[in-house]
Amino acid sequence: MKNLFVTLALLVGIISHGQVKNAVPSGEAKSLLWKISGNGLAKPSYLFGTMHITCDASLDSATRDALENTKQLYLELDMDDPEMQATMMGGMMMKNGNTMQSMVSEADFKLLDVYVQEKIGLSAMMINTMKPFMISAMLVPSLLDCPMQTVEGELIKVSAAQNEEVFGLETVEEQLAVFDEVPYQDQMDDLMKSVKDKFTADKTEMVKMMEVYKTKDLDAMLTMVQESDSKMTSGFQDVLLNNRNKNWIPKIEAVAKQEATFFGVGAAHLPGKEGVIMLLRNKGYKVEAVFN
Repeated sequence: MKNLFVTLALLVGIISHGQVKNAVPSGEAKSLLWKISGNGLAKPSYLFGTMHITCDASLDSATRDALENTKQLYLELDMDDPEMQATMMGGMMMKNGNTMQSMVSEADFKLLDVYVQEKIGLSAMMINTMKPFMISAMLVPSLLDCPMQTVEGELIKVSAAQNEEVFGLETVEEQLAVFDEVPYQDQMDDLMKSVKDKFTADKTEMVKMMEVYKTKDLDAMLTMVQESDSKMTSGFQDVLLNNRNKNWIPKIEAVAKQEATFFGVGAAHLPGKEGVIMLLRNKGYKVEAVFN
């Protein structure tokens, strides 16, 4: 179940469209790790762009040094919260009695049933009331040709070894509520498009994203998501990305003023005119790339 949530977080984290390219200067953007200082901070904090699902979640020396020089870890969610899974279950279902079966033809629902039974061992009727995007999330690990790793998992391991706490910038309820603002029919259309393609295009995109992530080029990651033809990617930037970034800024400010903190969020949240880097700079903080 935790793997399902991590998959969901990945897909939320990388969805973006139409941001101003190179709002973080080209070249400077080729870093996943950013130092936050100035504007009254007693000690610097760090901002890090994560990849929630990958084949290689190893951390470089600069990232490990930043973790060593901070006192706590903030992720998008408190991933080691023992109540997370129980809370998540309630937010996975559609509201107002909606079902996936009502949004597609009988033939398409049968096609979905065959596919999900093969990949995750569940019938479509068993998951009929779930938000369609959750089903997409459940299917993503089957696209990997390797054991699934998460960068968040590695960050948590280091923090645990340092006896430091892990916190979240938002709650599970807040993150899953995002998918009530995206029309369920659009989610279903994207899901069926992927099923009919046997997730071939999704796998190609995921492999490319993992390769781009290794280059630490935020501009390239942003370009990738801008070129996606997903309805969710192209139509709901504010709901899925920008609004969340803006909501995080007061929390990041308050936390960083109290304690040197390592913030790890999906890499697509960092670049762009409404990305976390520029939003912090607009607040008067010095946010500079750290290179390994």
